[in-house]
Amino acid sequence: YRGEGAVPASRAQVWECIKPVAGGLRAEWDENVKDFEVVEVIAENVSVCRTTTPSAFMKIISPREFVDVVVTKQYEDGTMLSAATHVEHALCPPQADFVRGFNYPCGCFCIPVPGESNKTQVLTFFQTDLGGYLPRTVVESFFPANIADFYSNLKKAVKTLKS
Repeated sequence: YRGEGAVPASRAQVWECIKPVAGGLRAEWDENVKDFEVVEVIAENVSVCRTTTPSAFMKIISPREFVDVVVTKQYEDGTMLSAATHVEHALCPPQADFVRGFNYPCGCFCIPVPGESNKTQVLTFFQTDLGGYLPRTVVESFFPANIADFYSNLKKAVKTLKS
C-alpha cells in the first residue's frame, strides 16, 4: 500500500509526531499504535522496535505485535525517512495476548515542500502480513480506511503542537 498527503506543518513538526522513538507522540494520536518500545539500540539511527496495536475493525482483528529493525535518516534536502522491516529478536519473543504480524520493507518519508516552510509532503509505503487467520476481504477492507485515518489524525496531531 502507498499513501500520500500534504500536511500543513513544517517537516520538523510532522517528524515530531511520527518519529519512531520510545515515549514519542505516535501512540497518542495514531489509532493503530497502542504502544511502541525500543528493544535494542544498534546504532544512533538503527534500532529494533516492538509496536503493538489494539484490536480493530469492530474487534474482528485481534491485537497485533510487530518486531522490526528500524532505520532513520535525514537527507540533504531535509527529507526525513523512517524505514523498517520484520526481524526476529531474542529479547522479544511472541506474547500470548497478541498475534505476531510481519512487516515487509516499509517506510515513511517527510518531505519539505520547496518554498512552503509550513507544508510537508508525507509519503508512506507498507506491506504488512497481519498474521492469524483473517479473510483476505477483511484485510483489504481494513487498510485503505486506515491509511486515510492516518493522514487525518496526523493533521490533527500536528495542530496540537502548534497551539
